[in-house]
Amino acid sequence: MVLGDVYAQKAISQIPRILSMLDRNEYSPAYGCFDRTYWLDKSIDFPSSILQLNTHNLAMAYACTYPDNPFYQKEKIRRWTFAGVDYWTQIQHNDGSFDEFYPNERGWAGPTGFLLFSMLGTYDLLRNEIPSELEERLLDASQKAAYFLAKYDEIGILANHHAMALLPIYYAYKISGDEKLLRAFNEKFSYFETLQSPEGWLLEYDGADLGYLSATVSFLGKLYKLSDDEDLKSKILIIVEKAIEFSSYFVYPNKYYAGTIGSRQTLHFYPHGYELFCDKFPIARRIADVLLEGLAEGKLVSPEIMPERYLGYRVQEFLLTYLDYNPITIDKTIRLPYERSPFIKHFNDAKMMAVKRDNYYLVANFAKGGVVKIFDANGDLVYNDCGSIGKLGNGKVITSQWVDKDYKVQFTENGGIVEGNMNYAPYQFPSPVKMMALRTALLTLAWNTKLSYWLKGVIRDLFITNTKKAPVQFKREVAIDDDKIEIRDKISKNTSDKIRSVSIGDEFSVRYVPQSLYFQLQELEVDGYRLEKGLIEKLNTNNGIELKRVITPIHKKIELDTMDKI
Repeated sequence: MVLGDVYAQKAISQIPRILSMLDRNEYSPAYGCFDRTYWLDKSIDFPSSILQLNTHNLAMAYACTYPDNPFYQKEKIRRWTFAGVDYWTQIQHNDGSFDEFYPNERGWAGPTGFLLFSMLGTYDLLRNEIPSELEERLLDASQKAAYFLAKYDEIGILANHHAMALLPIYYAYKISGDEKLLRAFNEKFSYFETLQSPEGWLLEYDGADLGYLSATVSFLGKLYKLSDDEDLKSKILIIVEKAIEFSSYFVYPNKYYAGTIGSRQTLHFYPHGYELFCDKFPIARRIADVLLEGLAEGKLVSPEIMPERYLGYRVQEFLLTYLDYNPITIDKTIRLPYERSPFIKHFNDAKMMAVKRDNYYLVANFAKGGVVKIFDANGDLVYNDCGSIGKLGNGKVITSQWVDKDYKVQFTENGGIVEGNMNYAPYQFPSPVKMMALRTALLTLAWNTKLSYWLKGVIRDLFITNTKKAPVQFKREVAIDDDKIEIRDKISKNTSDKIRSVSIGDEFSVRYVPQSLYFQLQELEVDGYRLEKGLIEKLNTNNGIELKRVITPIHKKIELDTMDKI
């Protein structure tokens, strides 16, 4: 078996699940809807439009040859694909937008951009078979969606969303020839270029996120493939070369990728761009090969573990990647960072660090409070530390794991230091009263696009980006040696409120990111340290404690030491 077949197998195996999500009854008012919780369970009051992305997946399963594909050229698959297109046109707002998470959301790149790309991809595959009346409505809806993407933006900078808006705007221009769309594309692309750090990463709210960086490379790869503008293609190559190199530092020796080291803790790897660019940048081929092996071994986020809302993204990516799989032979001197000679690399903009020694590989993110991952010479994850998390006497959760612009970060010759106030974890959960209030606001205010965007900003601040500083301080120092790593933590408080509990290390995150927190087997191999009762008493009595861990990767050994008082 060709290793690249894994892409197709992982995707095609999920088509029955996708078909089970689809209302396949042509007499149903929801015929063509992929939101089973809406049309069958009737447990929500609107259909989430993003699930219509699966129309493209059915189109590819129908029109393209994949190994062991029982859906190829099946008439019912073609019929249901057109039903999905038809339903997509029915749920579009007059301004061209679509709703994903709640009514009148009027989402930008997500969902409108993703859906437009998917529908244009479906049209490209089946344009000779689509009924003329449906073709007309598809193209009309596509133009409205493209103009919406061109006119608006979103609150908060997510570079991968900007890339996904650029891709379908250009796609719509290529199909329609509408010069207004091309002018809008050029303006937005010029802004997009400003989102990249010289280090290669692109901004995701407030930092570097590796999962979404791979998504950005993927979307730019699709754009590169579409374009016949050599100037645009040259600009894309400049962006992706730096992005691919940066991402290479977070391909791990155990064939996992990214995770809590990033600003949005995403684990997913989008391989399509790496396959498309591997003939130009050999390191992309090396990245893709290692992570494809990881995918085959169950180490990456694959479709079968994803919820229905995000299943379509992964299936689509893998189906497209298989078609462009390019198993070229690369120079054997091309090495990933963890395979190279010893080095220490400080990314000053990202406030991240990568270290290679003969006996271990380490990555750390000081912008996020000092998240650390350490792998031994055999590639095993031997230490995983996402920072400190605890609970005050009043029940509020506090943590050092936050991207806080007020954190003081200092790189040293042999490591780095971060210190600042812990933040309250922004845990928010819906309730019947909250949901009634939200629905009232959505129905009375969000009928207007601008008001909808204002409301979305309020929701984003509440659930994602805003938090408050806690009256508890921390300082983390990471010092490296050839054979061992020392991590020293200080925790102190300036509040009369007691600290009830504190844990240090292990795998956790508190930021709301829907495409994160998927289970991985490596979680079972590492653990954190929960401060025992005596240490909590000392922390409350002395207003501070200090803890030190010495990690010796070659022996898989972690030594813990504590001091009574800072």
